[in-house]
This record gives sequence, structure tokens and C-alpha cells, in this order.
Amino acid sequence: MVNSLVLLYALVGHNLGVAIILFTIIIRLVTFPLTLKQLKQSKAMADLQPKLAEIQKRYAKDPRKRSEETMRLYRQAGVNPLGCLGPLLIQFPIWIGLYQTLVEAVPSTPDSLLALSKRLYPWLPLLHQQIPLDNRFLWLNLGTPDPTPFLPLLVGLSMWVQQKMSTYPTPDPRQQQMNQMLLWMMPFMFILFTFRFPSGLALYWVVSNVVGIVMQYFITGWGGLEELWKRRPKESPAPQQAHPSPSGGGTRAGEGQGKPPHSP
Repeated sequence: MVNSLVLLYALVGHNLGVAIILFTIIIRLVTFPLTLKQLKQSKAMADLQPKLAEIQKRYAKDPRKRSEETMRLYRQAGVNPLGCLGPLLIQFPIWIGLYQTLVEAVPSTPDSLLALSKRLYPWLPLLHQQIPLDNRFLWLNLGTPDPTPFLPLLVGLSMWVQQKMSTYPTPDPRQQQMNQMLLWMMPFMFILFTFRFPSGLALYWVVSNVVGIVMQYFITGWGGLEELWKRRPKESPAPQQAHPSPSGGGTRAGEGQGKPPHSP
């Protein structure tokens, strides 16, 4: 990952921020088959919620039968309840690796600069010519946290939108409560992480979330975000005003419109 990032840095004109953005897009394209499987599993689980609620109601007093019918429904629909965790488990070490990569790619001491040189492939002299890397991007120092709250809030907002799109309504109150807790807890945790981690890692999170939102829109649509639009109150038509009659008295709305007054 260190060598790939330094190579992208050299190819895009010594801009580490652009290199991280391209690196993020490449990672999302490589893991796209897993993301596609995750989105399809989530949509299939959402479609099964009415049938699952019916099973829970029918076998409320028989946990064993309820479990058997639930697993039978999963097998018939070809759904794996744990199928959504695979892409997350695979991306987690990528986050850890990128965090370590950014720490090493933007050295702050001579010892760390020497450690970065040792990690570069010796058969690629182009990489060694890029040392040290320019860590400036916009207002950011990509090796240190963002001094403003803009990037942390952007990380939280993009993560909330992505999670909301993948969160579907469920008739189970406990599942609904858990979904709401995760919907707010995860973005809040990543906001706190962004205040302490290098801003280059936060930039990776923002770009990864935005790419994920675009992918999910073209695969499953807006998903859970449609609930917010359905809850918006519809505008009622403006009341029609009454027009006064020529004699000064009021008339009903629309009465006598388009007719000329009678001649005396």
C-alpha cells in the first residue's frame, strides 16, 4: 500500500490528496463484487421482513419452531443473515493498513523518513525520487488531524447517508431500535476518530462513503432515505378567494366569473 500510494503520488504530479482519492476509488472498484453482494443481501433481508414478522407472530410461543421456520425462509430466498459483514471485515484491515501507510508516508522525523525509504521497492528508483512527500492538500496537512470541524462533520454526514440508504424499515421493534442506534452511533464514533487521526485517512473515508453512496443508488436506489421524503408534509392548495359582487355584497368563490354585468 505504501508503494502504491507513492507511485500514484508520482503519477498525479506530486499531489498526495489526489493520490489518496484515486487510491480510494481503486480500492472501491477492487472490492465492488463484495459490495454488490452486500447490497443485494441487505435488500433481500429487507424484502423478507414481513414474512419474518409473520413467523414470529405465528410461533411466538415455540422458539424452536420459530428458528426452524426462519432458517427455512432464509434458505428458500438464498439469503445469508451474515452476508453483509463480509465486505466490512475485508475493508477493516484496509483502513488499518492505510492508517499505517499515511503515518509512514508523511514522516516528521529523520528516523521515520529512513523507515519510509526502506519500505519502497528497490527496483523502482522512481519511488525513491519522490521522498519526502508533499503532504499539503487544500487547507489540510494530510499527516495531522484537520484543525477545523469541516472534515470530521463531512465524514459523519457521508457515513450517515450511506447507512441510512442501507437501513430498511422492519416490523420488529427491537431490530428497529438497534438500527437506529447504529445509524447514529457509527457516524458519531467516526467523527471522534477524525479529530484524532490523520486527515489523509479522513479524506479516504469521505471519498469511500461518497463512492459507496453512488454505487448503492444505482443498485438499490435511495433505500431508507425514501422514508424521509415520504414523511415530508405535502403542500395544500391555496384557498380560493371570494370576489365581491358589483352591488357590494359578497358572493361565493367563482360565482359570476367571466360574465359581463347586466345593463340597467
